[in-house]
Amino acid sequence: MNERIWFKKDLILNDKINTFWSLSAEQLFEKFHSTSKGLSSEQVKDHLLKYGPNIFKKKEKTNVIFMILSQFKSPLILLLFFSAILSIFLGDLIDSIIIIIILLISSLLSFFQEYQAANAMEKLLTIVQTKITVIRDGYQQEISLEEIVPGDIIFLSAGKAVPADCLILESKDLYVNEATLTGETFAVEKNTGELPPETPLNQRNNSLFMGTHIVSGTAKAIVVNTSRNTLFGQIYEHLKLRSPETGFDLGIKHFGYLLLRVIIILLIIIFIINLIFDRPFLESFLFALALAVGLTPSLLPAIISTMMARGAKIMASKKVIIKRLNSIENLGSMSILCSDKTGTLTEGKIQVHSTIDIYGNKSEKILLYAYLNSFYETGYKNPIDEAIRNYHQFDLSKYEKLDEVPYGFVRKRLSILVSKNEKKIMITKGALTNILDICTKAEVNNKKIIKIEEIREKINQKFEDLNEQGFKVLGIAYKNLESSQTINRDSEKEMIFMGFVVLFDPLKPQINETLTQLSTLGVRIKIITGDNQFAASYIGKLLNLSFSNVISGSELRKINDEALMNIVNKVDIFAEIEPNQKERIILALKKNQYVVGYMGDGINDASALHSADLGISVEDAVDVAKEAADIVLLEKNLEVLSEGIREGRKTFANTLKYIFITTSANFGNMFSMAGASLFLPFLPMLPNQILLTNLISDIPALTIATDNVDKEMTLKPQKWDIKIIRNFMVIFGLISSLFDFLTFFIFFFLLDFTPDQFRTSWFIFSVITELLILLIIRTHKNVFKSRPSKSLILTSLNAAIITLIFPYAFFNSLFGFTPLNGFNILLIIIIIISYGLISETTKKFFFKKQKF
Repeated sequence: MNERIWFKKDLILNDKINTFWSLSAEQLFEKFHSTSKGLSSEQVKDHLLKYGPNIFKKKEKTNVIFMILSQFKSPLILLLFFSAILSIFLGDLIDSIIIIIILLISSLLSFFQEYQAANAMEKLLTIVQTKITVIRDGYQQEISLEEIVPGDIIFLSAGKAVPADCLILESKDLYVNEATLTGETFAVEKNTGELPPETPLNQRNNSLFMGTHIVSGTAKAIVVNTSRNTLFGQIYEHLKLRSPETGFDLGIKHFGYLLLRVIIILLIIIFIINLIFDRPFLESFLFALALAVGLTPSLLPAIISTMMARGAKIMASKKVIIKRLNSIENLGSMSILCSDKTGTLTEGKIQVHSTIDIYGNKSEKILLYAYLNSFYETGYKNPIDEAIRNYHQFDLSKYEKLDEVPYGFVRKRLSILVSKNEKKIMITKGALTNILDICTKAEVNNKKIIKIEEIREKINQKFEDLNEQGFKVLGIAYKNLESSQTINRDSEKEMIFMGFVVLFDPLKPQINETLTQLSTLGVRIKIITGDNQFAASYIGKLLNLSFSNVISGSELRKINDEALMNIVNKVDIFAEIEPNQKERIILALKKNQYVVGYMGDGINDASALHSADLGISVEDAVDVAKEAADIVLLEKNLEVLSEGIREGRKTFANTLKYIFITTSANFGNMFSMAGASLFLPFLPMLPNQILLTNLISDIPALTIATDNVDKEMTLKPQKWDIKIIRNFMVIFGLISSLFDFLTFFIFFFLLDFTPDQFRTSWFIFSVITELLILLIIRTHKNVFKSRPSKSLILTSLNAAIITLIFPYAFFNSLFGFTPLNGFNILLIIIIIISYGLISETTKKFFFKKQKF
């Protein structure tokens, strides 16, 4: 019976172990069968078997061959490889070799990126390698980190890394740096006690977490969670997962599926039609396969890689390192940027805002006394004293330091005794509540002394007002001493309250202008910070964000994922947020079809960087954050992102140009071939002629990577829309086919061309119209109001000249071509001009209707 009762109690405690800060020490002792004297050796063995060692299991060695092969699973890649193999059977060895080389280079680049990304976990493994002091079998001993188990009693002191998630049993002047988890740079005071289960991470003052470190003081704690069960371990586990597919990756995949469906349907139709008309089986089969090869955009991987490599080079010159090439496309598509507050939107360095009296008036006397206190202190070094010393410097040649009572983590104040002209002044600075505790009087208007009770309410109100504005506030007090040359803690009494030292983390210079630029580019900013709601709201107000509706981490825990999808659209500021909650926010935004960027620099940001479409980190970030990121800024500045977004949108725009051009032209040609097979007694074009057409028209297409992009195309985020691509392919493909059928009618029925004349005429028409459509579709503007790049113009002219010369070359018979007379060439030119006019008009209406 007792065993069954114990088992039930153990289950109850198990349910609450994830919120161990809400449990008492006695409950945890019971849970792990431990005591204040620690575990026994036998218990340790049992716990090691039950919970495992306190290390992260190393990732199993990746099968390199499997990883390489996985790069070829995209339907588009498979389709292109199939096309390359078919080209070999069709006798076009050169074309097949070109396609295979392009695909191999593209896939190997992707392999190296994935292989490199796996290092993120390894960086985590190197963080915690140390010895820990524990109590076992009733006495203290040193053990390695991986030997720690839940239930162990450990001792920690200044400089030590926290090896597991723990509940504090005893503490003395304990301050812990939790920046790796919360992102905030100030050390947090820790002590014993119990807290509600819903307490946010930055307020769990009775707990210690793996990955943080002790700044000062000592602690005795019981280990609760180890290894992958820790908060730190959860981040590690997430990094083991492959990065989710980005919007660009999904777009390419869906485009490949679209082409695959179209090719299979048309290939079957064309092949059956040729068999119905008693065409030779082999010739019909090769003809259908040649058309299938023709529809595939064989140079797409090369064009994408060229454009992204070019973009990466440009961004490197602007101190932005592109770690993963496809992140350039995602940068251009980004519609929301989630950013931490500290160090990204702000300087990340505490500064003095002002020194004011009880009524909010600036006071130089308060500033002088604060400066004296900070200048002469020799104890605990902190950024606040440094900020006061740097804010304004005074001539202290007439002052002499007599004594000091160092800062105490319990007293939360610092006292200095100075003399000037034999006048002795004791100045105390510290947390406002602790300063008020030692004051009996207050100074108003720089000289009038009144009782503190008369104005205490006013002081507290001013303190609350400043807090709500996001300021950090210290109190400062003084008293004159007549003969004493020394002071001690007992001297801190009956002091005179002077006023406030107001501190803040200032906005980065020109950050408002930068955010305005991002807004102009269609990118919304959302702040996700571990800081308190008041500080976050104040920064939001300064940045003209919607600060009236702020969601805190504790509120977020009560919101389910479905409700969060609706909330993230309306809220711009998330405060007191924990690491796993950052990921929830990002995933909710992605489910709303946003392309999400996330900027972070701590371990607490790693999972969010991993989940975002675009992870952005900085050079001085922790290694784990840099490894998980797609882009690393050499300077922590959002301004360079504006340039990166424009560059990404140029790359994306040029990618779509190639896809629009090749799919519409190739689809039109295939459709025309299918139609021609119904009434022509011969093949309208031989397999080698189809491949030659594709080769010549692909030469100018390669230069799309360097083409100019209209400014209008960079003003808003662009996303893959397979529906628009499909509609474009069908509409412009049918226009192309309409003119193809017109040429068929003229060449075959009116002019009675021989098969060689017909094929030569259609070869010229096909190549020139594809070059023309390239220049028309490359811009949404009128074709004459947007200037192509020089390389695009030159290669298009050369391709046109080669096409016109080919039928008259001495080797024309090798391809089945024959010379045409001047009238035939003039007729082809007239049809081409008509085709260009219709295409230009259709383009205008298409993009207007699609709002693209």
